[in-house]
Parts: sequence; structure tokens; C-alpha cells
Amino acid sequence: MASGQNTIALRQRKIVQPTWHAPWKLMRVISGHHGWVRCVAVDPMNRFFVTGSNDRTIKFWDLIEGTCKVTLTGHINTVRGVELSSRHPYLFSCGEDKKVLCWDLEQNKVVRHYHGHLSGIYTIALHPELDVLVTGGRDSTARVWDMRTKAEIHCLGGHSNTVEAIACQNDEPQIITGSHDKTVRMWDIRTGTTIKTLTHHKKGVRALALHHDEYTFASGSSDKIRIWKCPEGEHLRALPEHNAVVNTLALNRDNVLVSGADNGSMYFFDWASGHNFQSIQTTVQPGSLSCEAGIFQAKFDRSGLRLITAECDKTIKIWKEDENATPETHPIVMSSA
Repeated sequence: MASGQNTIALRQRKIVQPTWHAPWKLMRVISGHHGWVRCVAVDPMNRFFVTGSNDRTIKFWDLIEGTCKVTLTGHINTVRGVELSSRHPYLFSCGEDKKVLCWDLEQNKVVRHYHGHLSGIYTIALHPELDVLVTGGRDSTARVWDMRTKAEIHCLGGHSNTVEAIACQNDEPQIITGSHDKTVRMWDIRTGTTIKTLTHHKKGVRALALHHDEYTFASGSSDKIRIWKCPEGEHLRALPEHNAVVNTLALNRDNVLVSGADNGSMYFFDWASGHNFQSIQTTVQPGSLSCEAGIFQAKFDRSGLRLITAECDKTIKIWKEDENATPETHPIVMSSA
């Protein structure tokens, strides 16, 4: 009986008409790293952005000019995650060398180390209000750290494979993790225990994106991109298949959701309707192999008007909306499916 009611409820669910969004285009290609660019973070004041690379360096770039301002060295293996604090003059980085570092941006030097991970660290996230950072890696754990004392508050155990995506928010659940074990877990930050395990994905989960005001989030995997409701973890919908290994998700305040994949493809979705309004294939730069077209991370700047991608061909690319596009020149085309 319950399944019949669910079917009726699904039929009654209103079909959301897609909102028109302008198509995005490549604005600038920035070179400077000597290895794959694995991660990117944007300054809260929108003046610069930071990238981490296989070349073991962290670079600061002027957001307007695209010029390199500072290069930081301290990691001895690939830098896999960078995060800028919105409340302190700190940069946090993590890498395959098991290091979690806190950099003082007034001195451009490391002031804290966080020790505990048993293997390479793939992702890092800062809590928006608490002085807490969360890291995840190949040891199948996510670890919660006190930013100031360097103490490990919780070791979040439960995943059975690499943790590659973490999202932190003020509301419950305050920590969400995605893993190669195909699950998304929602955690109680007070007790360090799992609130809910989401098992809809059929492939490893490598990306998460929180909605700015809707109390929902997206998870990205090779099989599908799925939208969930907090705090229960109710599955709302699945977006059209990206047909690639999705490494990153980014969402701006115009409700444009972007997914970036291992094969260099980027899909642009309207969040509310799930309509895929554009797909782009990134162009590998001269001197790189055609297989080096992967997109490892994508972040919108604070205005949401520029998209920054960290790519496998050792470049950073900046994208923006086509200001000449109109609903007449680029109408919404709905697929027959």
C-alpha cells in the first residue's frame, strides 16, 4: 500500500520548468604550475585565488590579472586540498604526504601541523563558524581538528574506502562526507557518530556541493549526480548522467550547478529543474597529452560570475557567462527524454 502511495505522490510532484541561464565560455588560461593542478580555493574578499598541484607547491593568483603573486613550498607530495578561512588570515592545505598544514598569510609560513592521518589526505573543509577543520583521505576516515590547539576532536570512522569529499555547514548535519565506498554519510559533530548513511550511488562519491539557502546538497559520482534534502538525507532527484567520473561540483547563487569530470567535460545544470543547459569539453593546452583533459576541481568566485577550474594539463582556466547571450539566441532546449 505504501509503495502505491509513493507512486501517486511521484505522479503528483510538480514538474519544475527550467530557469534560463546564459551559456559559459572560456575567458582565460593561466599557466605556471609544473604538475597537474589538483585543487583551488577563492579568497573571501574575492581578490585572489589559491591552487595546489602535483608539483608540491601552492600558488596565489590575482583574480583580475591572472598573475602569480606568491608560491608556497612545504608539502613533499601532491597538494590535494586548499581552503581559505573567512574569519582568520589562514590557509589550510592537505596532501598525499599525510600533512595537514596551517599557513599564516601575514607571514606566508606554516604555523601549525595536524598529525593523525595514516595515509594520503584527499580533501579538506572548514566549518563556517566553529574553529574546526575536517580532513578526509585514503585511510577511510574523516578527522575533525581543533584549529587552534591542533588536537584531533573526532576520528569519523565508518567508511570502507577513501574519503574524497567533505562539506561543512552550520545546520544539522554539520558534516557530510562522500567516499569511494559509494556512500554519503551525515555526521553529528558533537558525538562524532553517523546520523545517516545514504546508499543510492552505485559508484564512488568524489564531490559534494551545498546549496546556499535551500538546506539541500548535491553529491557527484560516476553513475549520477544526486540531490538530497537535509537533515534527514531524503533523496529528492537525480540529474541526467554525466557519463564520466565526476571529480567536482560547484554551485553559484544563480542556481547554476557545474560538474567537472576526468575526461575534461563540464556539464551545467539548472539546480531547481535539473535541466542540463550546456556541456563543454575543455581544450588541452599545447604540449599536453589529449588524455590530460581532466578537471580536478571547480570553484565559483565570490560573485558567482567567474568559474575557476583546476585541470590536468597543468593550467587553471577561468570561465564566465556569455554577456551577449539572450533567451532568443540561446533558447532552452528540452531533451525528448
